[in-house]
Order: sequence, then C-alpha cells, then structure tokens
Amino acid sequence: MTEYTIIVDPLSTGQEYPAAFRAAGRQPVAVLSGLEPPPAYTATWHPEDFEHIHYFTGDVAALAEELRQYEPSYLLPGAESGVELCDQLIESLLPGTGNVPELASARRDKWDMAQALSATGVPRLRQILTADPAEAEEWLRANDLLGKRLVIKPPKSVAGDEVYVVFEDGDWHERFHRVLGRTNKLGLVNNAVLIQEYAEGTEYLVDTYSVDGVHALVDVCRYTKVHRGDKIGIYRRIDFLAEDAPEVQALWPYTRDVLDAVGIRIGCGHAEVMMTADGPRLIEVAARPSGGGHQMVSELATGDNHIKRTVAHRVRGEVRDGFDLVQHLRGIFIIAPREGYFRNREVFDGIEDLKSFHWMKILHDDEAVVPATVDLLTCLAWVILIHSDPQTLDEDYQRVLEMEAEIIIETP
Repeated sequence: MTEYTIIVDPLSTGQEYPAAFRAAGRQPVAVLSGLEPPPAYTATWHPEDFEHIHYFTGDVAALAEELRQYEPSYLLPGAESGVELCDQLIESLLPGTGNVPELASARRDKWDMAQALSATGVPRLRQILTADPAEAEEWLRANDLLGKRLVIKPPKSVAGDEVYVVFEDGDWHERFHRVLGRTNKLGLVNNAVLIQEYAEGTEYLVDTYSVDGVHALVDVCRYTKVHRGDKIGIYRRIDFLAEDAPEVQALWPYTRDVLDAVGIRIGCGHAEVMMTADGPRLIEVAARPSGGGHQMVSELATGDNHIKRTVAHRVRGEVRDGFDLVQHLRGIFIIAPREGYFRNREVFDGIEDLKSFHWMKILHDDEAVVPATVDLLTCLAWVILIHSDPQTLDEDYQRVLEMEAEIIIETP
C-alpha cells in the first residue's frame, strides 16, 4: 500500500486528516482546488502540515499526472470545495473506485441533487433553479406557492451562507436579487437562485460512511435552529441520539435511499434531513466529513467520527457497522446579536461550575470586532455539555442561554 494519502482541500474539518493519517503511518499530500483556499476556509489552511502541496490551475489531466508519482490507492475530499475535483482526479487515477462519476454534480449542486432524488423516486421538496424572476413567479403560481413561506439560497453554498426564509406574503423578489450574482463564501458566483418550499419539522444531521455502496451510520444528531429576520438556519443547539432511537430508525432507510440516489459509494456522507408531517425530506447531502467542529463532538458522544472511520478503513481495512452513543452530549452555539466589540466576556464566568459543563471556546480574539451571527460560520462561541441526566442538561442549557442574554456588544 502507498505511504501517501492525497487530500483535496484539507480545509475546514479536512484539516484534521493530516495528523490522523500521519499517526497511522501515512504521509499526507495536499491538493488545493485553487491557488488559494476559498474565503470561508482561509483560517483552516495549514500548509505547514504538508511536505508536498499541489495546486489545481484548470487542467485535471495535468494535475493527475503530478499526483501519479505517489502511487495512490485512494484520494479524499477534505472540504466541500474539494468534492468535485476529488471525483475528477479519482476517475483519472483510479477509475471505478470512487463515487458514481455520472452523478458527481448531484453530490455538490443542490438542484442536481434534487433531480437525482426525483429520478430514483426518493421524496423531495419542491424547488426551482433559475436566474429569471419571471420564470420563478410562474413556477410559484403553478405550484400554489405564491404567498407561502419559502426558502431562497444559492445552489452551491455551505454552513447556511446566503440562505434566507421568505415569510408568508413576504417579498421573495428582494431575497432573490440579494442572492443572484453575489459571490458566496466559497468564492463562487451565484449565477442562479434556488427557490424551495419551506419544510416544517425537526431537522437532523445523519453522518455516514460507505464501503462499496454499503452504508453505515457514524452518528445522528437533532438540530435546533432559530431565525433572525430573514436569516434561516442559525444554529442554536445540537443533541446526539442513540442508534436505536425511534427518530433514527425513521430517518435511516430514507437516508440510505438518498445516498444511493446521488451515487455515494465510498467514504464519508453528511446528510441534513427534515422530518416533516409527510415524512423525511432532504435538505442537502454532501460526500465529505461534517464540518463546523463536528468531529470533536462526534468523538465525545460516540467514541468515533468521520476522520477516525476514514483512517481505520483506508489504512487498516476496518469497516464498522453503526455506532454507540457513549455520552449524552448537547452542543450550544452562542449567538452574537450584532456586529461589534464583545465587551463583557466575564458574562460566562462560572460556566465551568455547571454540572454538565465540558468545554467552551470563544471564537474571536479579545478586542476583535465580532460579526453578527447569521450562519454557522459566524457564531460567537461554542459550549459543550455532557451529562447522564437529561434534566441536568436542560437546566444547564437554560443557564447558558441566560448568560448569553447578558452579552454586551458595542457597535464599532
């Protein structure tokens, strides 16, 4: 077996791959999908972690020839921005060993994703992709969605970036033009806009790992999100569930069908699914590890995560079926109500005394201007609570929210 592991865009969560593979006796090789990381991932690019770095300049065949020297037996996407290039490189270097190449766009573009579900009979939300507001209006009228609650977002984005809700009888045109033509946090221009019926229900994160088209669960979480104005998808908390929980049993068959529909056959999968009154409906699915610090909390809750599962499979040939919930964990996302200077960090003094407190990290330096929280990338801080008693978790969670309510942010 090769001594190298090639990681395409080892950014976001993918930054954890180099150390994990090096500890397993493999030398990590970095491939960037551009000459520099996308804006959303700049802070997570650590070139010092690699002796070998390659850059994609537009010629897949030439890049594949550069990488052939490592005699790879697999390649991995580290972040969403590297998924498509990784698929192309696998087909050049190791044809037939990756995910279904004909469905590559369905693993990245939310419109193509929905089309893939339709083609295989998997229930999905109604939606349209267009750059023409007149076409959008005609579609909304034909589907009896004019004046109804809608979601508007780019076809390619991450972490809730530029995802908006339009409330009943709201002005969808304004949000449409707010998204169209803008450059999102992955550095991509939104050449069209996705308009989607609003999914009412409870949202879940379903993390998976697949080997030769056989899918296994890595973890399952219940999301709680909040709205602020027209921004949807602001994360409030995340709770890990046991594999035998009724919610998981209801989600898993649908999620397997989604993975098959978009052609995920090997490696990490990351699906966000809304459980509605009509059953589960996909929000989006990705062929890479979960981001946003999720690997740490997944390991705390289950003793495992996407990174460990990948190394175990690729280096030692180990394939695990399912997961164990070893600790009841609740993650809390601290929300900044506005942009400005966070002046009273002492508001969280004493948080360590909570019975379930495990860890807290404020994501911005002292005296830095913190952004208003509008998505996962702009939360102010993370708090992790772990306890065997659900009531203790609930009580401590409420106490953390009381602390958050006392935050003072001064406008610069």
